[in-house]
Amino acid sequence: MTVVLDLLAKDIRAKDGAAKDARPRHPEKAHRPDQPLQRKPDWIRVKAPGSPGWAETNRIVKENRLVTVCEEAGCPNVGECWEKKHATFMIMGDTCTRACAFCNVKTGMPQALDAQEPENIAVAVAKLGLEHVVVTSVDRDDLEDGGAQHFADVIRAIRARAPATTIEILTPDFLRKPGALEIVVAARPDVFNHNLETVPSKYLKVRPGARYFHSIRLLQQVKELDPTIFTKSGIMVGLGEERNEVLQLMDDLRSAEVDFLTIGQYLQPTRKHHPVIRYVTPDEFKAYQTTAYAKGFLLVSASPLTRSSYHAGDDFARLKAARLAKLGR
Repeated sequence: MTVVLDLLAKDIRAKDGAAKDARPRHPEKAHRPDQPLQRKPDWIRVKAPGSPGWAETNRIVKENRLVTVCEEAGCPNVGECWEKKHATFMIMGDTCTRACAFCNVKTGMPQALDAQEPENIAVAVAKLGLEHVVVTSVDRDDLEDGGAQHFADVIRAIRARAPATTIEILTPDFLRKPGALEIVVAARPDVFNHNLETVPSKYLKVRPGARYFHSIRLLQQVKELDPTIFTKSGIMVGLGEERNEVLQLMDDLRSAEVDFLTIGQYLQPTRKHHPVIRYVTPDEFKAYQTTAYAKGFLLVSASPLTRSSYHAGDDFARLKAARLAKLGR
């Protein structure tokens, strides 16, 4: 028997007497020295959320007890997206079993899966009237299949409630979970997204729990299992990578027949996270986009505020059109 002692959690009491957990959001980072925060350039600034459309999306999310990556990861585009009733649902809880240096999602030991979550997600998708939905998750290394069956259940629940809605998933890497990928692909999402996040030389510091070439192979296997599914991956820049490393990453993704690449600026969530090494200029993003198209991607989104699910619905329409154009139809 193994006994785990939680030395970080403290029982504190709110005004109503209810117990609250005082655990740090990122316990693994709590004792790290503070990192410098650079002043954001003008091209990074966004309007604070608060429109009527944002409020309505927020209400539906809360009523259905859903978690969104928009909130958990502190996405800068939440005001714009929620105003248009676009939200990226994060399944399997709000606590991740990994501790990436860039991510603001809470880390620790997650709770058991919510069996009602697939249906709750499907109901919210129908209420919002979404034409295209993006579903992502925390890493669940504690589960035998990494949460693959839960992804499949969510996809099928959405199909039942909103058959006209196209579905994009952004998955973890299912590292050391044999058969997990096959379960997800069998549910036939329209877009399978798995982010590389950064170039391989930065993995030990930025994404220590992952393996670069495993992620490349995962994306390649999706195409081998079902060539009709669009594949997608994304990275952040500004973490200290070199331009030639980004270009090599593009080649690696094209070798895996990935269709869609997103490139955005890394934004440091707190002083305990990996620092922004530099802010990449809009012109540099345009150059990356031009190069990526030349390498054969069907679609490329590269800008300071690009995120995996930013404008995902519009991008899916463009992705389909690009495939048809390539096939000469």
